Amino acid sequence: MDLEFPPGTVRIEDLSQSDGAGEAILQPRPTSNPNDPLNWSLWRKNLNFSLTSYYVLMIFALIDVATVTWAPVHRELGFSFALLNNSYAAGCGALAVGAIILVPFSLKLGRRPIYVISTAAQCGLSVWLAKMVNVADLMGPNVLTCLVGALAEVLVQMTVADIYFVHQRGLANTIYYWVMTAGVTLSPLAGGYVTASQGWRWVWWWMVILLGAGFVAFVFLYEETMFSRSIDGLAVPDANDATHSPDKKDSELPAAQENATAEKGPSDIAAVAIDHSIPKKSYCQRLALWTISPISWGQAAKHAYQPFLIIFWFPSIFFMAFEYGLLTACSTVPVTTLSAVMPLPPYNFGPEQIGLMGIPPFIGVSLATILSGPVSDRLAVFLARRNHGVFEPEMRLWQALAFAALVPAGLFMFGIGLNNGSHWLLPAFGLGISAFGIVPASSSALTYLTDSYTDIIADAVVGVTFIRNVISTFFVFVQTPWIDRVGLDWFYVTFGLIVAVIMLGNLPLIYFGKRLRIQLAARYRRYAQNFDGV
Repeated sequence: MDLEFPPGTVRIEDLSQSDGAGEAILQPRPTSNPNDPLNWSLWRKNLNFSLTSYYVLMIFALIDVATVTWAPVHRELGFSFALLNNSYAAGCGALAVGAIILVPFSLKLGRRPIYVISTAAQCGLSVWLAKMVNVADLMGPNVLTCLVGALAEVLVQMTVADIYFVHQRGLANTIYYWVMTAGVTLSPLAGGYVTASQGWRWVWWWMVILLGAGFVAFVFLYEETMFSRSIDGLAVPDANDATHSPDKKDSELPAAQENATAEKGPSDIAAVAIDHSIPKKSYCQRLALWTISPISWGQAAKHAYQPFLIIFWFPSIFFMAFEYGLLTACSTVPVTTLSAVMPLPPYNFGPEQIGLMGIPPFIGVSLATILSGPVSDRLAVFLARRNHGVFEPEMRLWQALAFAALVPAGLFMFGIGLNNGSHWLLPAFGLGISAFGIVPASSSALTYLTDSYTDIIADAVVGVTFIRNVISTFFVFVQTPWIDRVGLDWFYVTFGLIVAVIMLGNLPLIYFGKRLRIQLAARYRRYAQNFDGV
């Protein structure tokens, strides 16, 4: 293996043009098959990504909208705020294990059936929540909705890796994080007004309607993105395309077939021509409920435990998981704090007013998305051009460092402001500042993983999701006794300092990340063999 091109290091610009203008090189390398998702038209890619984004929006709305219903649920059903807080934490715990259970099915049967069945299940569970009368009705749906929806993050990263090239993933992941945060922050806003005008049960009936619409859209519009491709991006026959004989050689790919180091070979520079002898799948074929991958069920089952091995065998993945988990906790922990603190004096906020507190973080996330989304990919191309056209995944992390100070600063303002009974504008501004810093850091972490570990991204993100939700569950569970012991201000000061230290860890990874990828390249390729064909 060429040490200059470990997994993740790719040439994305050809600077050999006589006029000095760089020519973009598509990475990962698409095949000549017109059914390859990398060869889809941009509108087809964006339609699929839009549907997955809607799925993410609904999943996180379903999880977080419950917080604004706590006060009326407490009054009507007598549930304590501690019990309601624990139900939220139990859901976070279910998010941690759900992906481990479900990811083998998405690798064997494809992405489409998981989206369709999960959306239908969430719709039914929302009906259960709307008819809640006892503790079992509170805990059961909370755990099951998170268990079934746990693949929201994993499937999106798999979809991004399936359909987008390296130079497009930064924007896609930024949009994904914006949508996720919209679900977390805006669902309480809408839920608060629904609770005040129609009653808290109608919050769940609206979720039934919205998830039902999503179910119909997935059934008729979402196309399967799973496609057989070798671990180095070289073309392999589509196992689900019976019309393409495995003995047939793609005349467009002789260089790619012969060059094992696809990251830098001449086949990277030559454009891939579509082999029109391979028929395109019909509308009905593209919308088949499932697509059987070449891997066996035994191989698929390995992905129920392999994420834990990957997390601890690859230090970069573990660090990104820990950082992403803390950043997600920075979004979720304040939600539960608002619902527990702001109904009390001196604020005396009702459900709709608590919901309005979701506007500042949404504004922060939206502004950060507008700024950091395009900048992430442009920065990658700019730094690659300075590096003779060669892209290193660590180039993404400079953006995370640029915004690192904003996250703890926002947490300090939020916690200290609430503790001192300051005007609501101070904690609201703190939420906005923190959200503005979270987006580029989280997007950079996810895109770094996708760029560095493309061929094992499913297991990597399952591990990241597990760590993320363990961290969220931990902070949600401990915040009440922790706050009782040290006060609201010191809880958020400590939380912010922990986040600041972890975010600064991006700096050594920028300088030593490639060295780690070189040292662990053989191990990476061994794990990637299990994904061949998925």
